[in-house]
Amino acid sequence: MSEFKVKFRGVRGSFPVADRNFLKFGGNTSCVEVQAGNHIIILDAGTGIVGIGDDLMQNYIASAVREEERKPIYSTVLISHIHQDHLMGLTFFKPIHLKNSKLNIFGPKSQNSTLESDLSELIFGKTFPIELGNIACNLEVKDICDSQAILIKPDRAPELVNLEEVKQEDDDVLITFYKSYVHPQDGVIIYKISYQGKSLVYATDKECYFGGDKKFVKFAKDCDLLIHDAQYTTEDYLSPYSSKQGFGHSTYDMAVEVMKQAKAKSLVFFHYDPSYDDNKLERIKEHYTSGNKNVHMAYEGLEFDLL
Repeated sequence: MSEFKVKFRGVRGSFPVADRNFLKFGGNTSCVEVQAGNHIIILDAGTGIVGIGDDLMQNYIASAVREEERKPIYSTVLISHIHQDHLMGLTFFKPIHLKNSKLNIFGPKSQNSTLESDLSELIFGKTFPIELGNIACNLEVKDICDSQAILIKPDRAPELVNLEEVKQEDDDVLITFYKSYVHPQDGVIIYKISYQGKSLVYATDKECYFGGDKKFVKFAKDCDLLIHDAQYTTEDYLSPYSSKQGFGHSTYDMAVEVMKQAKAKSLVFFHYDPSYDDNKLERIKEHYTSGNKNVHMAYEGLEFDLL
């Protein structure tokens, strides 16, 4: 049976928070789990990825008593960019330390190094007891660029293909992307996952323009689910005392405008500022979602079934 399900595992930006005033929406950093057919696709590896790893390990252990008879774990991680709030959970993703696990990681290379080198330098080695080259799982890390796409066929490993030549068949998962340069330093990858005639767009750490971003609107056109950065209220973004303009993040109003221009069927606000506690987010929720069933506030555990 075909499935296209989305589950939010971490919805914070910048750094995780752990406090009783942040329990309702959650304190983990960016991570969204997608089940497309029999494929597990993970958008970013913030601290929310730890819970996914725990669930996968439980299913792995329950699959058979004898270890040699257990079903291998296959998963694909899509990295939007290499800022720490989108990477800090990867080393504690348990399947990465399991021999009977196959992990494919895709993401952007930086100006002077590959994604694999960046991961090795930033979160393994000096900052973790195990170097990237010594982890137990079968790992492949691949750089991506705008002229490519990721194609996942049933019971096959994901592969990079030429975007202009790709042909998606009914049971294939197609992942397209492009790099936006509206986030500081080296930009951010915007992803679209398409399956069985449905699509979701993942646009974290993207600062929009007032009036819209034509390239992004075209990319997200008619998507079924738009997951969009909403780190700040408009008041905080434009504050004369501490303006957030140029920080590489959007406001709730910007996200709503994109939804309207792209004619997205549903919008989910995502990547909240870590200072926004449950009370503030509840007020934001009331303002933007009251009377609009197609606009949602992300929280840990929120699920969508796109089929």
